[in-house]
Amino acid sequence: MVTETLLEAELHRLAGSVPDPEMPMLTLDELGVLRGVEVLAPGRVTVRLTPTYTGCPAIEAMSADIERVLNDHGIPEVSVVTVLSPAWSTDDISAEGRRKLAESGIAPPRPHGAASAAPGGGPVPLALSVRCPHCGSTDTELLSRFSSTACKALRRCVTCHEPFDHFKEL
Repeated sequence: MVTETLLEAELHRLAGSVPDPEMPMLTLDELGVLRGVEVLAPGRVTVRLTPTYTGCPAIEAMSADIERVLNDHGIPEVSVVTVLSPAWSTDDISAEGRRKLAESGIAPPRPHGAASAAPGGGPVPLALSVRCPHCGSTDTELLSRFSSTACKALRRCVTCHEPFDHFKEL
C-alpha cells in the first residue's frame, strides 16, 4: 500500500507537470484541473481531470499529453477520465499559477471562494477592478468579453495604454 501511494504521488507529479495547451506557462497542477491519479494494477493507471468549463476544447490535448508523459515513464495503460463534479473554479489556480499568469502579462482571476475569505472569518473585501499586469494600475477597461481563449477577456490599461488578457473568474 505504501508503495502504491508513493507511486501515485510520483505519477501525479508527472501528470501535473504537463503544460496547459492554451496557456503553456501553467502546468495542469498549477491550473488546478488535475483531480487525482489512481494505480489500478501494475502498469494500469486512471487519471481524473476536470475541464475549466464544460466543452473545453483543450481537454483532449491535456488527456493526450498526460497519456504520453505517463507512457514515457513506463505506464503502458493510462485512462484519463473527465470529472465534472466538483466543477473547476478559478479558485483552483495555485498561487504559483497566479504569479506565472501575471508574469506572462495575463491578469490573474480575483479569488472569490472560501480560499479568499478574510482572516478570522470576517467580511471578504470586494474588488471589482482588474489590475494591469504591466504597470499595476486598476484603471482598466474591457475591450472584449473574449480573447484568445473563452477563459480570458481582453482589457486595456487606461494608465499605460497596454492591452492585456484577463483570466475571467468562474
